[in-house]
Amino acid sequence: MSLRDDDGYAPLRTYAAIGDGRTVALVAQDGAIDWLPLPGIDGVPAFSALVDSRLGGRLTLQPEGEFTSTREYLPGTNVLATTFTTPDGVVRVTDALTTGLAGRLPWSQLGRRIDGVRGEVDMVAEFAPGTAFRCASPWLRETLHGYVLRLDGLTLAVRAGEGTDIDVHDNRIGVRLRTAKGSRHILGLVATQDEPLYLTPPADIDRAIDHTVESWERWSGHVSCSGPWDEQVRRSIVALKMLVHAPTGALVAAATTSLPESPTTEKNWDYRFAWVRDTAYALKAMFRFGLREETHAAISWMLRRIREQGPEPQIFYTLEGEKPPPTETITDAPGWRGIGPVKNGNGAADQLQLGIFGDLFTIVRLYVDNGHVLDTPTGRALADIADQACDWWRRPDAGMWELERTEHYTTSRLGAWEALTSAAKLAEAGQIPGDSARWTAEAERIRTWVEENCWDEDRRTYTWYPGSQGLDASILLHAVSGFDRGERMSSTIDALRSELGAGPHLYRYSGMREEEGAFLACSFWMVSALHLVGRTAEARELMDELVATAPNDVGLMAEMIDPATGDFWGNLPQALSHLALVNAAMTLESDSDGAEGATD
Repeated sequence: MSLRDDDGYAPLRTYAAIGDGRTVALVAQDGAIDWLPLPGIDGVPAFSALVDSRLGGRLTLQPEGEFTSTREYLPGTNVLATTFTTPDGVVRVTDALTTGLAGRLPWSQLGRRIDGVRGEVDMVAEFAPGTAFRCASPWLRETLHGYVLRLDGLTLAVRAGEGTDIDVHDNRIGVRLRTAKGSRHILGLVATQDEPLYLTPPADIDRAIDHTVESWERWSGHVSCSGPWDEQVRRSIVALKMLVHAPTGALVAAATTSLPESPTTEKNWDYRFAWVRDTAYALKAMFRFGLREETHAAISWMLRRIREQGPEPQIFYTLEGEKPPPTETITDAPGWRGIGPVKNGNGAADQLQLGIFGDLFTIVRLYVDNGHVLDTPTGRALADIADQACDWWRRPDAGMWELERTEHYTTSRLGAWEALTSAAKLAEAGQIPGDSARWTAEAERIRTWVEENCWDEDRRTYTWYPGSQGLDASILLHAVSGFDRGERMSSTIDALRSELGAGPHLYRYSGMREEEGAFLACSFWMVSALHLVGRTAEARELMDELVATAPNDVGLMAEMIDPATGDFWGNLPQALSHLALVNAAMTLESDSDGAEGATD
């Protein structure tokens, strides 16, 4: 089996992910872990062959010689089982970033369990940290209790159980072993940053894999969902849980940085941050599936950030809740398949995006509508932000898609409309102080402005911005918001599918067909919008096609997809893609009658 190209890069669609609530590892179909930052998802890129095959470092484990492989997640978990088949036998490898009896471990711990299923198979593994985006050099040190690897403040140790042969080099460690029917071998990696390292015995790592499986099963057993897309919805919910940063409750947008959106255009971004937008969509799913702790943690984290760093809401924050640092471009690292650059940080941090107002108030209104209450300081801060939205909606901004060119984007105005509509209802419910009459009046001015300036009567569609001939797929979110679930939105859907469509998929906005892949979240937004305008049969047919073809073999999705080949583009796993799938399934199970704010 060789899915890799001559430079050692694997197709993005071949990756599975495992996580422990702090970091995420990407495992290719050949058993190699090509991405594992430590100790956290935004930490030192110790194993980053994903974007630097030659010097990035990887953790390999595979049969020696020819093999094929299949893999699956253990049900209800983010523990991956890969079955290797060779001419001489069959081996099953179980991979987990493990947790302890009481939850997340204070150190990072990867467990790789190798079970012989049939015949005898020689397995080879290598623990080879890389150069941390070509900014550091790994080295090996012999200690009283064996060898450890050092890299940019990290201390790493290989844990190998009985029946393994160790081969030590100056900056990597190799392992060889032979399986037989019924045999079991354990390999592990433990890591800390700027602190002592606990050397977990291999037998404890074996037990930790079982604890991790049991922990995931207990958690996912409380996820209540049923319906025709139950399997994929559950997989998406479990994947999203993996992207929740346990120490703070923040939801990371994606597990990676710099995976390209296009083979020809420089569109490489760092998504290892928490977007307010994604948190808003996530809360809807969390409430629906009864995830109490995650819901409270996410909204509390978000509102603390607003109080501490307001009054202007940030588009996104670091996972610890700070304002994002300046973007660093690493020109020496080549990027996936040489499509660079590699970046730390995201340049959109300083943009004005008016949609953020709608995202924030959607979060709060969902929380209150589900039977909870706001504290007084939060209520006061939100009232100030609502007043700010009243003034700021008239400004040009970068739009949802974080564009360099500012315009009076239609969906940005509607984000402010959504915020003010929700603020007025929160005030009526006694949850926030302030002048709700002003908020209601200003929301109506926004509605009038959009209807008069952003509607193309000849083409029967909402436009990207006043005077533009372009279209923007994010208008579909305002069927969901309740702004329009009538004939205008229905005819806009037809225009979007005609001009931005490619099979079941949509490009983000006009002109992107030539620059990037189709945006997977847009495809699922289309499902929701079709249902909400009364075209449920079309919505269900589209959902069936998407669920069957968009995810990879283990149910994960990236940011974008090539409609012609199914190849993934952009960072992965992408929270927004999975959130859009989950919310589309939820919307299809809902009643679209009585849509608030529907227009003709």
